[in-house]
Amino acid sequence: MGPAMNFDVVRMLWIRQLKRYMRTRSRIIGSLGQPLLFLVALGFGFGPVFQRAGQGNYIQFLAPGVICMTILFTAIFSGMELIWDRQFGFLKETLVAPVSRLTIMAGRTIGGATVALIQGLIVSVACFLAGFRPEFAAMPVALLIMVLVALMFTALGSAIASVMEDFQGFQLVTNFVVMPTFFLSGALFPLTNAPRALRVIASIDPLSYGVDGLRSTLTGLSHFGVATDVAVLSVLTAAFLLSGSYLFSRIQL
Repeated sequence: MGPAMNFDVVRMLWIRQLKRYMRTRSRIIGSLGQPLLFLVALGFGFGPVFQRAGQGNYIQFLAPGVICMTILFTAIFSGMELIWDRQFGFLKETLVAPVSRLTIMAGRTIGGATVALIQGLIVSVACFLAGFRPEFAAMPVALLIMVLVALMFTALGSAIASVMEDFQGFQLVTNFVVMPTFFLSGALFPLTNAPRALRVIASIDPLSYGVDGLRSTLTGLSHFGVATDVAVLSVLTAAFLLSGSYLFSRIQL
């Protein structure tokens, strides 16, 4: 089959990821815990303070950030499945098959991103039940932004997993990446009146553009502008996919 992309294999790996997700109901429920905690504890706890500061409804502001957080965590931790497959021999069997590593990487990434997107949509429903009222007319653009965020961080998770050999090391590295990425993205606070140093850091944080793009399309509140958000996310997603594919192609078994 050579180095060409085999779409049947991509589809099979994508379906495998979805089946693994659907069969682990505890994973589905457990992954909702942290987003719901942020939504309830922060959304309702800081809501009155946020409103008195003249910033409006905090649930409206917070919900896009919580949705992006869900996608971020689910997507990047999908890389753990790569380490799992490596330790239990499935990855070796996959890599010695007569298909290109690009095909394998594509199937795994699309599968992981789809799972992250599903989780994001489930949390979106939870946000709606908590009082979040999005602009439904902008949902197609919002969905595009969610897809880009899911692909970007799934590729990052795969890139990290490609150079790690154990779960503990992967978790340490991803926690070191994930927590600053989330907390400095403007998901929990407005960037407009933030200190200049924080705004500069947020401007180089990939998740900032996902949060801002989602918030802009769903609520009309924007810091960078939705066109800038989509453009930056597209470039970064392409860069992360290329980097992830390169590192995956270098895996030694």
